[in-house]
Amino acid sequence: MSKVFFTSDHHFGHLQIIDFESRPFADAEEMDREMISAWNSAVDSGDTVFHLGDFSFRTLEETRHIVSALNGYKILILGNHDRGRGRAWWLEAGFDEVSEYPLIYNEFFFLSHEPMYMNRHMPYVNVHGHIHGQKYEGIQHFNVCVEHTGYRPLAFEQIRDYVTTGAGEA
Repeated sequence: MSKVFFTSDHHFGHLQIIDFESRPFADAEEMDREMISAWNSAVDSGDTVFHLGDFSFRTLEETRHIVSALNGYKILILGNHDRGRGRAWWLEAGFDEVSEYPLIYNEFFFLSHEPMYMNRHMPYVNVHGHIHGQKYEGIQHFNVCVEHTGYRPLAFEQIRDYVTTGAGEA
């Protein structure tokens, strides 16, 4: 049975992110290899992955190689570092779908790169990236940046269970 996953902010090829976010890698090549391995340890070929932005700083050819090495049907919501290349570039890089705008998933989960304003009276949970190691309190926001998920995509059920029970691994 196929599963749905969420992740963001891999920053493939971005050497400075290792220092900025205290990532446990010696260099960008090691970081890329380890994140590809972590992704594929969680995601099977028939699964779907929503990547919530800031995917790669590499060239088109290098990014195409990374995308093709990752399991699953891949949907990208453009992040602030992705927008300069445009939607067509990312489709050419191998993403199955690319959105310039946030998406609603399962009628309840608002998927965006940057956190959006939410409060307890709104009918959505904002699944987002962008803020890396930071995290908002409460269940209106769920940060899926790789710094929070062991560098692997997080299954929809884990997010759903966390926001519906307020417990579990976030």
